[in-house]
Amino acid sequence: MALHSLSTGRCGAFSAFSAYGATRRSGAFTRAVVAALSLSLASAWSPAWAQVRLPSLGDSASDDLSVGAERRYGEQIMRELRRDPAYLDDPVLLEYLQSLWDPLVKAAQTRGDIGADTQSQFAWQVFLVLDRSVNAFALPGGYVGIHLGLISLTGSSDELASVLAHELSHVTQRHIARSMGSAGRQGALGVVAMILGILAASRTSNPDVAQAAIVGGQAAVMQGQLNFSRDMEREADRIGWGVFAQAGYAPAGMARMFEKMDNASRLFDSGAYPYLRSHPLTVERVADARSRVTLSTQPWVPNESQTVVHALMQARARVLMEEGVDGWRRWADSVSTSPLRAEQWATLYANALASIKLGDTARAQKALDALESARAAEPALQPQAARLVRLLKAEAQVAAGAPGQAVATLSSASNSPPRAETLLRAQAVEQAFHRGTVSSEVLRESAGRLQVWVAEHREDAAAWLVLARHHELLGSRLRALRSQAEAQALRGDLVAAIDLLRAAQSLSRRSAGADFIEASVVDARLRDLERQRRQLLAEMRSQRSPGNRRDDPRSEPREDPREDPREGPREDAKSPRFRPKTP
Repeated sequence: MALHSLSTGRCGAFSAFSAYGATRRSGAFTRAVVAALSLSLASAWSPAWAQVRLPSLGDSASDDLSVGAERRYGEQIMRELRRDPAYLDDPVLLEYLQSLWDPLVKAAQTRGDIGADTQSQFAWQVFLVLDRSVNAFALPGGYVGIHLGLISLTGSSDELASVLAHELSHVTQRHIARSMGSAGRQGALGVVAMILGILAASRTSNPDVAQAAIVGGQAAVMQGQLNFSRDMEREADRIGWGVFAQAGYAPAGMARMFEKMDNASRLFDSGAYPYLRSHPLTVERVADARSRVTLSTQPWVPNESQTVVHALMQARARVLMEEGVDGWRRWADSVSTSPLRAEQWATLYANALASIKLGDTARAQKALDALESARAAEPALQPQAARLVRLLKAEAQVAAGAPGQAVATLSSASNSPPRAETLLRAQAVEQAFHRGTVSSEVLRESAGRLQVWVAEHREDAAAWLVLARHHELLGSRLRALRSQAEAQALRGDLVAAIDLLRAAQSLSRRSAGADFIEASVVDARLRDLERQRRQLLAEMRSQRSPGNRRDDPRSEPREDPREDPREGPREDAKSPRFRPKTP
């Protein structure tokens, strides 16, 4: 579903996971977001509009968005979402979601659905939303969000992949650009309002406030756009089916997903299915889906290994989306009565993960022992399921205060391990170093692995933060500051990132034995981020003064005198932030 599909449930529990930690926001923020939303709907140039700083649509509001403009929209929105508690960075679950997404993207490329311009400029990324409601949505620039509630509903990887294929098709067919371009500036306001509505509604227990937020956002979009979206849905169904089949997924998976959604649409919607409210199933769409499955000649042969893997990830999603102790206890005490092997494994996995969340080391170990025994008895289910069990075991060891054991558990990983192993092992090494159970050489080796990882995956904010802590422990202050700056930039806080780089620059100039190469990197990144900030400020000023043109010198922000090399750098990262005056 495209932007018009953005909505939220009423019962989501929100917490932010950066690698393996969690934080919560207060109710005051909920009220602030709700108030901001109201202001955004009242005025096009309200304070709420500034919360999500979107690029200009250009001179012709009737034209479709360019590929570059759509990507900039997506990047700005994602910067806001990454700082929100709903944004979930769980390496294990995200890796599984990515494993379903990548074949779909490749299939779309093979089919020619992804053009050369969008292939190079769009992000083509999926991300997780920590919410128990059943929902998924596409954002500008190739970003697709998946709620944990959707993962918990699906019974197989094919079912989940069918939703991803539909959302991917909204992106490849440029539905977002067509919608926003046809609606002009008002359509952009609708996008902002809808996103703010998601954030506001997810934090309030008042269903009226939640519904008002969503309805208000939809009202900000022209009625003609809503009528046009019905055609988009049918097109996404048709294109998505082709991509789904090309990627090798079973047609029965898409059929089962349609049946689940169709059955749900016939029942009273209590708020658990926002996907249906924003993405209604018509009789025509259901009939088309069934006919495609009937005409398909591809037989469905269930892959038991994949079935077990999905069941484990489904269990992980169900535990992570719980609000707290009571929910974790239910999963820790759960018992499987199913004869199906996948469900038995999933129950044990949920037992162990929930016990880890509760801090019950003994119960977690008992569940892990049972899971290990079940895995050892089924060698045919190797190696994917075995790897997930090993990662869960390492999580339990870290939580139990035995990081040295976790390092040993993950020591069999390759020289280029996946993200989950990389981050979890680094966390274990860091904790073990604090306890004095590993040497500085082990910590230095872990930092080297992280450095290789971020060199290949520069947009991994969590990895940059762990790397910063490693460098701090090793006494590499310059590298630590630079790593922190990279993480802040990825989270959208350019001011903080610039402050940190200026502090690093000052440190390198004061230190006689400073790393020349690292100092050069700091200088280059500082110039780059300062340029990005100037562009952002110019965009903001253009939005606040619609009559100003980009080529008008008066529309450009005043330069920060501290950026002049003749003035010298700021000495520390705690200096007052630059606040330009609005003309």
